[in-house]
Amino acid sequence: MSPLGREGGAARVRIPADVEREDRLLANLTARQLAILGAGGIALWAVFEATRRLVPLGVFAAVGAPLAAVAVTLALGRIGGVPADRLALAAWRQRRAPRHLVPAPEGVLDVPTFIGAPAGPAPAPLHLPLVGISGDGMVDLGDDGVALICRASAVTFSLRTPAEQEALVVAFGRYLNSLAQPAQLLIRAEPIDLGPIIAELDQVAPALAHPGLEAAAREHARFLAELATTRDLLRREVLVVIRDVGGEGASDRLRRRGEEATSALAAAGVTLVVLGGDAARQCLARALDPAAPPSLRARSAGDELVAGRHGRVDGESGAGLRR
Repeated sequence: MSPLGREGGAARVRIPADVEREDRLLANLTARQLAILGAGGIALWAVFEATRRLVPLGVFAAVGAPLAAVAVTLALGRIGGVPADRLALAAWRQRRAPRHLVPAPEGVLDVPTFIGAPAGPAPAPLHLPLVGISGDGMVDLGDDGVALICRASAVTFSLRTPAEQEALVVAFGRYLNSLAQPAQLLIRAEPIDLGPIIAELDQVAPALAHPGLEAAAREHARFLAELATTRDLLRREVLVVIRDVGGEGASDRLRRRGEEATSALAAAGVTLVVLGGDAARQCLARALDPAAPPSLRARSAGDELVAGRHGRVDGESGAGLRR
């Protein structure tokens, strides 16, 4: 809400970028940082009290200094903007997580005893956060309800005039204020393959009307090939995911909310397209394995079904997530 200026007009108030910053309790430290430093200090003090008559002070300092440095690093360190303690916890969880996951809603069966040879570590069941996708694009999340995926176009905000930028912000804020149910704005990036574009340029170049056009097409194909070998090319995709608790009429409610979002975001210069069943499956397949070749992702939207937590979804009631 903007306060009134001296002349009664609305003054613009800039929102700080660190609105989600944790509260500082003591010496500009958060409760989490104080807990880590306090636990480390108490542990070192307890060890010192227990060993001070047995271990010389210099030896204890040589052993305790690295431990104190680890506590300080976990409490105060940040790697890539992520607190060091949370990153260390995530690394520990990732290290303990199983490496081989398979779709097995009934559980992974034991290796038959008649095989004889050691089978190695057994795979773990793959628990996906969704059950299936219906033909109209409704994503069944099981006990968590249903969701609808929409693809949004980007807006060249920096190239607009200040008045246009303010109008876009007001329109987008109007949409956010109208939300009464959960919605997610997701910006994801995935590798892009220029091979098909380069092959198409080489194929159509000889059929162009003028030799200069053919030379330009081949030069552009060579430029794209060089670009693909010297750069990591990414394609950005903006998605709007609308969720509902499920139950009777959930599909109609989501479809109506999708239409309302399309109309509201159009005022902000954003074109919103609700993804159907095939497009939603391909989008999720790319999200699960963005590095997979396009042929494999296309096959993932094929006929092979993966059993979900509540059974299979066939072609009549909707297509399940494909492998």
